[in-house]
Amino acid sequence: MRHNGSNSARPSPVHARPAVWAALLSLVFTGALLISVAAVADEADEEAASEWPKGHYPLPESGDVIGENYIVEAREEETLLDIARDHNVGYEEIRLANPEVSVWLPGEGTEVVIPGRHILPHVAREGIVINIAELRLYYYPPVSGDETPRVETYPIGIGREGYNTPLGKTETTMRLKDPAWYPPRSMREEAAERGEPAPAVVPPGPDNPLGSHAILLDIPGYLIHGTNDPDGIGMRASRGCIRMFPEDIESIFDRVPVGMQVNIVNQPIKAGWDGDIPYVQVFETLEEQEYGMAALMQTLSLLERNSDDVSVPLNYEKLRFLLENPNGAVVALEQSPEPEADPEAKPEEPDAEGLYDELAAR
Repeated sequence: MRHNGSNSARPSPVHARPAVWAALLSLVFTGALLISVAAVADEADEEAASEWPKGHYPLPESGDVIGENYIVEAREEETLLDIARDHNVGYEEIRLANPEVSVWLPGEGTEVVIPGRHILPHVAREGIVINIAELRLYYYPPVSGDETPRVETYPIGIGREGYNTPLGKTETTMRLKDPAWYPPRSMREEAAERGEPAPAVVPPGPDNPLGSHAILLDIPGYLIHGTNDPDGIGMRASRGCIRMFPEDIESIFDRVPVGMQVNIVNQPIKAGWDGDIPYVQVFETLEEQEYGMAALMQTLSLLERNSDDVSVPLNYEKLRFLLENPNGAVVALEQSPEPEADPEAKPEEPDAEGLYDELAAR
């Protein structure tokens, strides 16, 4: 939002999908969760890694995947939004990871999946990177020679339809503690038409939608800021600005220097490697469009490796399913082992599915 317009909007209903797709989607996410849990068990430095704050990770020396999924139990009268905030997750992320759990009253003891695994955006790992498609910010803080290079990631809110957050490279220009908010003219005019004249300025305090911290960008009218309505984090609810949980922007506020690069991208498909395992993460597009051949080829290009690297056959059927049913889960694209042939089974007729099957057969 331009100087952060309306205070928040509830998410629009999600289009229903057939039950079979919902079941398959649950299986895909569960498979991704099990792989993540297994990876944790194999990590020798698990105890040391657990000392990092939530959302803080050592930068992979090679590869593109950070974090792990895990499960927590809901406490009495705790909402899914409460759990999301406690675990560095936004609204859409927690909802997609737990499609059958009530947002407002999960119920004491209900198991809740925390989608804490991410593929780093496919851009230079420096400064601040904001991927609006996944509603998430990545911060690569400067480190001294003896410090471990790291990345911090936080859920964000972005501009709602008609108030798109602008894309491109910019930089930070100013940091404001306890900022005043000046509602833009368009918002004041809209309020006046409703018979609710907006003030020319909102002073610092609990009614200020900028929260208590704001970082101005070199794009007139746009900021990274806190909020007085944290339920809007993880959805499209602002007039274009980037919102963060109050505690998150406070944690980076003094560490983000003036002049730091901010790269705002729209990457609904992310793909990368963790060791010799290829992964993909697909989000719903912000526009009304379907993933097609261009999306497939883009994903394959992200997974290109040097000729010296181990060749891994990709599961194109799973990739097609994820492109048709984006849910934000980080999913391994390893080709499943071939089942043992049944000598009494009759051969099936081939079912041509275009390039997907052609690639899978290679």
